[in-house]
Amino acid sequence: MESKNIFVIGLDPFNETLLRGLPNADHYRFYDLLGYREAIRPTSRQIDLDELLTKAEERLSTFEGHIDAIIGYWDFPCSVIGPVLRQHHGLPGPRLEAVAACEHKYWSRLEQRRVLPDLVPQFRAVDPFASDPLSNMDLPFPFWLKPIKAHSSFLGFKIENRSDFEACLPIIRSEIGHFGRPFDTFLAMVEMPEEVTSIGGYYCIAEKIISQGEQCTLEGYAYAGDVAVYGVVDSIRTGQHQSSFSRYQYPSRVPSSVQDRMIEAAKQFIQQIGYDCAPFNMEFFWEPRTDVLSILEVNARISKSHCPIFKMVDGVSHQQVAIDLALGQRPNPPYREGRFPLAAKFMERVFEDGVVETIPSAENLASFHEGFPDSMLRILIHEGQRLAHLPYQDSYSFEIAEIFLGAETQTALLEKYRAVLEILPFKFGEGALH
Repeated sequence: MESKNIFVIGLDPFNETLLRGLPNADHYRFYDLLGYREAIRPTSRQIDLDELLTKAEERLSTFEGHIDAIIGYWDFPCSVIGPVLRQHHGLPGPRLEAVAACEHKYWSRLEQRRVLPDLVPQFRAVDPFASDPLSNMDLPFPFWLKPIKAHSSFLGFKIENRSDFEACLPIIRSEIGHFGRPFDTFLAMVEMPEEVTSIGGYYCIAEKIISQGEQCTLEGYAYAGDVAVYGVVDSIRTGQHQSSFSRYQYPSRVPSSVQDRMIEAAKQFIQQIGYDCAPFNMEFFWEPRTDVLSILEVNARISKSHCPIFKMVDGVSHQQVAIDLALGQRPNPPYREGRFPLAAKFMERVFEDGVVETIPSAENLASFHEGFPDSMLRILIHEGQRLAHLPYQDSYSFEIAEIFLGAETQTALLEKYRAVLEILPFKFGEGALH
């Protein structure tokens, strides 16, 4: 097998370890196209999409070998940088308009409603910079308000009444440009439908609340017009308004008949927008009492959060799917060939601001790796850090660590999680609650 040169956007040590553990990794040469601190967590917290694309093009132009593939596994701006670069270099990938129809929340809702009207909640575009943004809004309270483009529930608020709206409006106006400005740069590259042209990155979308019941994410891909789903992951929430994720668990425990309905809906939407030769993930809510199924959102990428748990259950991180598609090949992901029948990513959270006083020591980490050798851990904070300064958090909590665990049973999984917490001490000052 001939070696392939694969350029990765935002290559970081944690995910590089997973990439180098892929079955064909000996035949891949991975190159860091844009650094983690450039494309994913810029030190200035300002995303300049033009600058990032220019840097990437300069690095690709000076590469002396053949450019075989460009991949990414992060959210915006990575989710659009990859398709733009692949198009420019004539590599396999989706149309930019199809990517935008996933990433632009309002545009995506319009396309969903065309083919799946019963699965789409009421929604409205909201201009947060209007003198009275609610004056022409006929969507009743309560509703969710979030930017047209963001991630990690950044600037997402549950709006119970006008006073809630007015309280969050200054925050949105102050922060929305962080993603809005670079997203507008991307939108200028695509041909937008007339009904969307005025709805740019500085807009929000208001949606009827559908966060009741079971939440699931489908991981799939489109190749040569065919749409396939290779995994369904449960998303378990916690905290105020059930707005913060506590864990992702694979495989899903939702009935197979419901999963089949989700898969059929995903196929209809992906084919509707002409999305092809790329991975996607699509999130749903299912209400068991009423059997109502609703679409939450669609993302034009794999979920990096699911990579370790796919490896634990199926035997291979689904980064392999992204690589296969970027090389123009149909993926053939393994099924249930991993070490464990089930696995989860636990997101350890704090629900009040404070200063980090203590994180797990080297001895604690050694105990973790010795006691749980098949597990993985990422600590997302450092001592002396104020939680309010963490980037890209949801509006109601702060994520401090990611713990990836596999187990034989549901009971064993939760017991293992509690045992891990016993050897990973975190301490916060100034009133933070753990």
